Amino acid sequence: MLNKLIALGLILGLILGLGASMTGNEILHAIAGESAPLGKLFINAIKMVVLPLVVTVIFASIAKLSDPATLGKIGGKTLAFYWVTLVPAIIIGMAVMSFGLKFTPDIKIPDTEPATVPQLQSITDFLVSLIPANPFEAAANGSLLPLIVFTAILAAATGTLALEKRTRLITAAEDLSEALIKMVWWILYLAPLGVFALIAPATAKMGWELLQSLSIFVVCVFIGLLILLLFLFLPINLFIGKIRPVEFLKGIWGAISIAFSTTSTAAAIPVSLQETTENLNVSETVADILVPLGASLYRPGSALFQGAAIIFLAHIFDVPVSMAEAGAILLATFLVSLTVAPVPSSSIMTMAPALSSIGVPTTGLGILMGIDRIPDMMRTSVNVIGQISTAVMVDRTQSNSSKETPANDQPN
Repeated sequence: MLNKLIALGLILGLILGLGASMTGNEILHAIAGESAPLGKLFINAIKMVVLPLVVTVIFASIAKLSDPATLGKIGGKTLAFYWVTLVPAIIIGMAVMSFGLKFTPDIKIPDTEPATVPQLQSITDFLVSLIPANPFEAAANGSLLPLIVFTAILAAATGTLALEKRTRLITAAEDLSEALIKMVWWILYLAPLGVFALIAPATAKMGWELLQSLSIFVVCVFIGLLILLLFLFLPINLFIGKIRPVEFLKGIWGAISIAFSTTSTAAAIPVSLQETTENLNVSETVADILVPLGASLYRPGSALFQGAAIIFLAHIFDVPVSMAEAGAILLATFLVSLTVAPVPSSSIMTMAPALSSIGVPTTGLGILMGIDRIPDMMRTSVNVIGQISTAVMVDRTQSNSSKETPANDQPN
């Protein structure tokens, strides 16, 4: 129902904005312009909850994983796989969108909040800035990367505490994240009005060109996700998991269907566990650890979407992206993609700090949220495929290691 209302807000905003753009009617322009503050309130509400949500999710996840005795080789291989595959996912999203921009029409830049591009730092200054002298000041300034570094260090330290103390802190973080997710849902209930208030004034100034650009954006995201599937996950399952592509996709079709229809990897966890163990012959031990962990941490489709979306919004608002800034986008998106909450359109909501870091107005988030249902279904499906592929890869490499060890230890 909420998705339908958001779509209705998008449609009404487009109708009003296109009507004002095509007719030049002063009344329609006035209505579109006066609705803009409501859009600003909606974006402020999103920004209000993003940073604390990111911090609590990262803290709880790392605090659980920081005990090497518990995770051992499985944890190391899993995290390495996450990090190694997220980078190409983001690069694919940025590259495909950069190519797709060649086909977008010229758009008249709307009047919006000032986009101040931060001064580029040297590598040394950047590394120094990752350690915040005052984490509370970093939070107040919306500095995401230093805040994430502080949170990660604190979570790692928490993982070394006695079980009772560690459990209390993790439970508190999880409870707080649940409360923040509830706030996100409240904000999402206002999304139909917020999307209308963001899309109407933007469309009134940019006209049909905005609609054409959004269509190209959706197509680029689909192509990027297809490339990620065909050239990363299916080959991994074929060469490491020894599972043919058709067999793999058929074996997890139930999980893909649930993820596609609900846009939630968390909702697909029960079916993912069943199909991973029964159809793909992954051990229950590996599946029980990695499927829920992947639903919490690993979203390669979302990372690709975010990389493409930042390039797209930078183009819309005429913010140039240099090679150095592209590197900053890659790093910021890599970290932010690990903090996507299990709520609709959360991939968009967590982009706010990354956009601000390169000077792109966050009002563009509302434009994307209005058409996000289709990209969300596509990227959530790829997220589940990536999460199950991780379990297959780790299980097969663990099995090979187990087979080699006894053979070497047998007496002559």
